[in-house]
Amino acid sequence: MQVEECMIVQYRTEIQNQEAFLTIIRDIAARHSVHIILFNASNMAGLAHVRTALNHAFRAFTSGSAISNSVEMEAFLYASGSRQCQIGIQFGVHAGSNDTYLCICPASSGAFEELLDFGELCNEDWETLSHEKMNRLRKLFDISEEELAVVGPSRITELILERVALLEVYR
Repeated sequence: MQVEECMIVQYRTEIQNQEAFLTIIRDIAARHSVHIILFNASNMAGLAHVRTALNHAFRAFTSGSAISNSVEMEAFLYASGSRQCQIGIQFGVHAGSNDTYLCICPASSGAFEELLDFGELCNEDWETLSHEKMNRLRKLFDISEEELAVVGPSRITELILERVALLEVYR
């Protein structure tokens, strides 16, 4: 599968019971023969980060080099730049209010319509990284002051994408 086949939108949802919500998501995905991946937008460095994680996850499954048993978890592992599922799941949804990048792969209007029953589209600017988000991303991806000083704060997304790509080397 190619990322170009996916529908990726900014989606906000309120989750009371995480397990029940994920069961609903899996059921919708199964009914429509799609993968539904909800990336926690707070931990993502924008759409480029989402697309890169998806690309690597699909490539890993196509080549037989995946380390998880689902495309969804593989995408979270790549998003986190880690082989550890406990770290990867931080890049998915949680109980409470969630701002997510909703990815439906391949795109499915039927699945999308069903998902609108559980959340809403959001058109805020998630590409601009606030000071608070930069600090959270620096911590999540272990980006040092020295490293940031060398490339400049405006290139933090590139440093994160590099870490995502490096996960392939560490397999």
